[in-house]
Amino acid sequence: MSQMRAPLISVIIPVKDERLSLGTLVGEVHQVMQVLGQPYEVIIVDDGSTDGSWEVTQELARQNSNTRGLRFRRNCGQTAALSAGFDYSRGEIIIPLDGDGQNDPADIPRLLEELNKGYDVVSGWRRKRRDATVSRLIPSIIANRLISLVSGVKLHDYGCTLKAYRRNVVKDVRLYGEMHRFIPIYAVWQGASSAEIEVNHRPRVHGRSKYGIGRTIKVVLDLIVVKFLTDFLHKPIYVFGGLGLLCCAGGFGAGVLAIWLKLFGNKSFVSTPLPLLTILLMAIGANSILSGLLAEISVRTYFESQHKSTYRVGEVAGELPAPEEHENSQCYR
Repeated sequence: MSQMRAPLISVIIPVKDERLSLGTLVGEVHQVMQVLGQPYEVIIVDDGSTDGSWEVTQELARQNSNTRGLRFRRNCGQTAALSAGFDYSRGEIIIPLDGDGQNDPADIPRLLEELNKGYDVVSGWRRKRRDATVSRLIPSIIANRLISLVSGVKLHDYGCTLKAYRRNVVKDVRLYGEMHRFIPIYAVWQGASSAEIEVNHRPRVHGRSKYGIGRTIKVVLDLIVVKFLTDFLHKPIYVFGGLGLLCCAGGFGAGVLAIWLKLFGNKSFVSTPLPLLTILLMAIGANSILSGLLAEISVRTYFESQHKSTYRVGEVAGELPAPEEHENSQCYR
C-alpha cells in the first residue's frame, strides 16, 4: 500500500491565522517524519483563518502528497479543529501540535519512543515555557493543578497540544468547548496507560497568542462538565436528588426553628425570615428532585435509543457469545 492509503502516523495541525508560521512548521514536520521512515500524513485544519492560511495550506498540499487540509466555514475553536483532525485522520498513532510553531516537531520521535514502551497516551510537558507570565503562565499553573486535583490524573501540563495518542484511545471521544486538554483524563478513566515527557517550547516568532486569562474560566467550567459526566452520567439523581434532599432538610430545620421561636421565644412568624426561608428551600429541593427524575429519564432514553452500553470491555478470556452491537460505551471509571 502507498503511504497515502495506510499512514501509520497522523500529524494534526490546527491553524487560526498562522500564515507566516505554517510553511516552516510543516517543512520541519516532513523532515522529522522522513528521517523516521514511517508512513505518515500531515492534516492541517484551518479554523476559519482570514489571513491567507488556507491558501498556504493548499500550496503545501500541492507540494507534498502526504499533506492534506480541511477548512472550516467559520471559526469553531481549537477543540473542534482537533476533533475534525481526529475524524479525518487514518493513522494508528495521532500526534497533534500547535500551528504557531512553538511546539517543536523534533520532539515527535521522543513521543513515539515513549509510546512504544507500551503507553497509550504520551503528553508533552512544556517545563520551560516561552509565554507571558501573568496572562499565560500563572493561569496555566492554576488550571493544571485544579484539573489534577479534580480528575485524579497527575499531569504537569494539560494545555500542551503536543501529545501522542493511539487511535483506539481517541476514536470514541467527542470533544466540546475547551475539552481537548482533557483527552488524557478520558483515556486514563477508560483504563489507558499514560506518560509525560518534557518537550521543547519555542518562542513565538510570528503573530500573537489568541489565549489569555479568560480561557482559564472556560477550562474550569468544562472541568465541572467532565466531572459530572464521568461521575454522574448514569445516575444524575445522585446530584440533583442530593441537592434537593439537602435543601429540604434545611427548609425543615428552618421551619422547626421558626415554630420553636414562636412558641418559646415569643417571636412572630413575620418578625423573622425563617418562614420565607422554609418555603424557598422546600421549593428548591422539590424542583431539584424533580429535575433529577427528568434527568434519569433522559439518560435512559439516551442509552437505550442509541444502543449504547454503560461499560467498556478491555479483554476477554475464553469463548464468549457476541453481545448485541453497541455504538459506544460510556463507562469512564
